[in-house]
Amino acid sequence: MKNKFIPFSVIISLLFLIFSCKKESTVNIEEIKSSAVLDSIASKYYNQYLQFYPLEATAQGENKYNDLLTNTIDSNFISKEISFYKSIQEELKNLNYNQLPEDDKVVYDVLDYTLKDKIERYTFHPEYIPFTQFGGLPLDFPLLGSGDGNQPFKNDKDYDNWLRRMEKFPDWMDTAIANFKIGIQNKQVLPKKLVVKMIAQMKGEEIINKNLSKNIFYGPIRNLSSNLTVAQKENYRTLYKDAINNKIIPSYTKMAEFLEKEYLPNARDTDGIGALPNGKDAYNYYAKSWTTTNTNVEDINKIGVQQVNMLRAEMEKVKETVGFKGTLEEFLTDVKTNPKAMPYKTAKEVIDSFNGILKTIDPKLKTMFSVTPKTGFEIRQTEKFREATASAEYIPGTPDGKRKGIFYIPIPDPTKINVTSGMESLFLHEAIPGHHYQVSLQQENTKIPKFMRFGWFGAYGEGWAHYCETLGPELGLYTDPYQKMGYLSDQMLRAVRLVIDTGLHTGTMNREEAIKYFLNNVAYDEAGATAEVERYMAMPGQALGYKIGALKIRELREKYSKDLGKKFNLAEFHDEILSQGCLPLSVLERKMTLWAKSKE
Repeated sequence: MKNKFIPFSVIISLLFLIFSCKKESTVNIEEIKSSAVLDSIASKYYNQYLQFYPLEATAQGENKYNDLLTNTIDSNFISKEISFYKSIQEELKNLNYNQLPEDDKVVYDVLDYTLKDKIERYTFHPEYIPFTQFGGLPLDFPLLGSGDGNQPFKNDKDYDNWLRRMEKFPDWMDTAIANFKIGIQNKQVLPKKLVVKMIAQMKGEEIINKNLSKNIFYGPIRNLSSNLTVAQKENYRTLYKDAINNKIIPSYTKMAEFLEKEYLPNARDTDGIGALPNGKDAYNYYAKSWTTTNTNVEDINKIGVQQVNMLRAEMEKVKETVGFKGTLEEFLTDVKTNPKAMPYKTAKEVIDSFNGILKTIDPKLKTMFSVTPKTGFEIRQTEKFREATASAEYIPGTPDGKRKGIFYIPIPDPTKINVTSGMESLFLHEAIPGHHYQVSLQQENTKIPKFMRFGWFGAYGEGWAHYCETLGPELGLYTDPYQKMGYLSDQMLRAVRLVIDTGLHTGTMNREEAIKYFLNNVAYDEAGATAEVERYMAMPGQALGYKIGALKIRELREKYSKDLGKKFNLAEFHDEILSQGCLPLSVLERKMTLWAKSKE
């Protein structure tokens, strides 16, 4: 007689019937099963994604892929990647969405959105432009190999891992050249004005210098780990010298020569992506992807114009407050050099000023947030070796608390620190409660899958930080007119992006017009304005997310404050916004609607 096994599903059903008879039980077994399946799918996606993009794994502190450098711009890789995403989509389709608890519906929505977006992106062949002057592997690789990036150099395994990555770098660069050539054939090329910058970058002194004492890739050897033996140190000196001279320098030199002699003559004279074949559809996609909304390009432009006009009116008020006689444009020029806006003499005074901002806002923060990070926080001056070219930035801490979140301030000359650059608004954006609260709470949240704990949507992440700038008056800031001007300038920076980005890429504005428009509204010098505009040229749509995200969060706050009246609690609103990490704005809106209903 054959053994008869009771199907597992039947056992589960029986257990459900037994436990459901108990009045105190509220367990929904179907929800549990669906949640478990979703968690498994999310884990599978995340683990494979890190193998596809091992540099992201390294950045997240996941070190098991530190020797890998996948050729992510190779056609075979892309086909494999798309097939994987589609297989995950099929697994999601087999789930009963309606049986998921509300928090898990958010997870489902984020994964579903992510997969669709990644697949759609390849419709427009981004691999034909494998990097730009603003971003890409050739620009990231030197920092990784410097010993000062997130690639670890603590022991022999770490040194071996980076050797393997250097060995694979020429293959990536050769594929990039092949892809640039396909782009030429398909008339999908970069603007000449950007290519000129790329050529200079490939010829960078720190990168192709054969005097290894001055080559950035020799950094790990100049600062050899004390965990290595004398013999190991000597061996790595030889191996790294060989890799830099025979792999790294030739790859950058070859790329510079290709860009200069072959790509530049075939690059375009136009400035926006709309000039490319299928460019209009491509820009519509990028605008949708970066804003995580379906707001059309024309409406984004109108929002930008409205915001610029509103902010100009506010700037006029500040101009009157300080008694400046002249146009707003003249005022913007004046504040760049006005001694009243540059009160500092030492770096310590600058750091103390930022610590003073934290001290000012701390009591009010407790009324605006009831859930705050466990991760520590500190303010540091950017290291001397990199502060001349660095921007203020936030470097996240680690979820285990071993490394604090750090707000870095470059202070090459404290007497040139201008408060109209928005010190108070900068702190709210980059530090607290902006990126430090949002990123730390997301990383600390073990209730969400890893792909969300370490995920990022710019419209939400940068939108949240930009929204935090608007909290200044409630936190006791912007009482000084120059700090108020700095705040307005930061708001204006993100507003002009809506106008310029859409203008450039729909062909209604060229580079020179964009730079002029920028300078008429933001207190930047021409070099800074040019770099900003060329950034928008290189990354269509990327600059749209900041203002669109901030406006959406502010819109939700005002809506629920009005709808809920006395039942509205700002701390609870902020806690809910931050409770599941970075979300597409459409998913965030649905989540917050449910939250508001629970408060009625």
